Amino acid sequence: MARQQGWFALILALAIAAGALVLNVPPPLGLDLQGGSQLTLQVLPSGAIKKVEKEQLESVKEVLDRRINGLGVSESTLQTVGNDQLILQLPGEQDPSRAAKVLGTTALLEFRAQKAGTDAEMQGLLKLKRQATAARIKVASEDPSPDTKIKAEELADALKALGIAVPPGSSETDQLELLLATVNTKIVGLYEPSQLTGKDLVGAGRQQQQTGNGWDVTLTFNREGGEKFAELTKSIAGSNRLLGIVLDGRSISEASVGPQFQVAGITGGAASITGNFSSEEARDLEVQLKGGSLPLPVRVIEQRTIGATLGTENVRRSLVAALSGLALVALFMVVVYRLPGVVAVIALSLYALFNLAIYSLIPVTLTLPGIAGFILSIGMAVDANVLIFERVKEELRSGNTLIRSMDTGFSLAFSSIIDGHVTGLISCVALFALGTGLVKGFAVTLAIGLLLSLFTALTCTRTILRLLLSYGALRQPNYFLPANQLPVKAAG
Repeated sequence: MARQQGWFALILALAIAAGALVLNVPPPLGLDLQGGSQLTLQVLPSGAIKKVEKEQLESVKEVLDRRINGLGVSESTLQTVGNDQLILQLPGEQDPSRAAKVLGTTALLEFRAQKAGTDAEMQGLLKLKRQATAARIKVASEDPSPDTKIKAEELADALKALGIAVPPGSSETDQLELLLATVNTKIVGLYEPSQLTGKDLVGAGRQQQQTGNGWDVTLTFNREGGEKFAELTKSIAGSNRLLGIVLDGRSISEASVGPQFQVAGITGGAASITGNFSSEEARDLEVQLKGGSLPLPVRVIEQRTIGATLGTENVRRSLVAALSGLALVALFMVVVYRLPGVVAVIALSLYALFNLAIYSLIPVTLTLPGIAGFILSIGMAVDANVLIFERVKEELRSGNTLIRSMDTGFSLAFSSIIDGHVTGLISCVALFALGTGLVKGFAVTLAIGLLLSLFTALTCTRTILRLLLSYGALRQPNYFLPANQLPVKAAG
């Protein structure tokens, strides 16, 4: 009796904890239930690669996976489609433009030394870059300060001098962006070939500048990269040549190296990119660098926002279906199995509560296939109870006492329950290993349901039944089986 009370206390504590967890941390919903965004990405051949192969598609997917994780978009899914496409789903994301920008950028990082004899041209371009950058910030912030102003005629002259054709109707912001892009490209032309790339990076981070509101991106190299960086900085230390940091063919930062580094260069295997980034820009660059370079370029060919209305309707219909099914199952169990049926309903309620708690704890993203897996697992849980109660009935009909019949019923049904659940779990493993996207979600929820079904059928049902039978008023065989089916001795 004390043992049963201990088990009951444990079950009660688990139920309270699960209820609190479900109330405070509801399970996350998938794209089909809460809406969000979906991007279709096409991997493009490049250079010597004329056709995208499966291995290259998987390599791109691996890099994009790391970038998505870095963006902090929860419960996203990325799956390959056909030979050269990927579909990215972002539940809850209503503005996928930032994700599209980060994912579609190659992120090839290079460190390059300035060519000798290009000082005058470099200084002219850098001055223009500073003016255009300040003007862009001023336009964005509507800063009226004259110090940051670039005159319209100066902007027109600069655009003309660089041979930039301005599209008709372009705003000042558009013209400044064109000017900056061209200036950065021309600056790259003043650098020597790359001597150090992002392949030697082992980490990236960001930090706010001590003066000003800008952000820097910090880099950490591996041993080989650290040695290359020291050699590179040593070669230009104390000269007027700059160290250029180039991302995807665009100069994002230019730094001078002081004469104190002429002996050994900048050692330690760390560097920072001082590009006067905003917090979001620094974060995006950090994500790109951590994710690594894309082996092949990617183009966003479709960007779709899915409204939440469809998800809400699906949730409502699924809940109605689930609750209706549960109510019918509960009615069937009580009518057919009497007192054990009532216990089974309690155990199934606990089963559903534990399931939802596990979904919140792991967490498991709920999708329509996931809900289908949950409902199907309820059937398995009911089946386990039916096997036990039918065995108990058989024992009662053969004239065994109530307590012995119950113990024998659980023992005899155990192997059948285990066999059924193990075969179900094997199916789940196969679905998860071979399936993609929503199929995996179905397999996960079904597997969780099967494991919990074992616990509730063999532990919760048995504990509650034994506890109830400790009360003499409930220890009646006809509460388990109609009196006309009981042997005369037992019925009496």
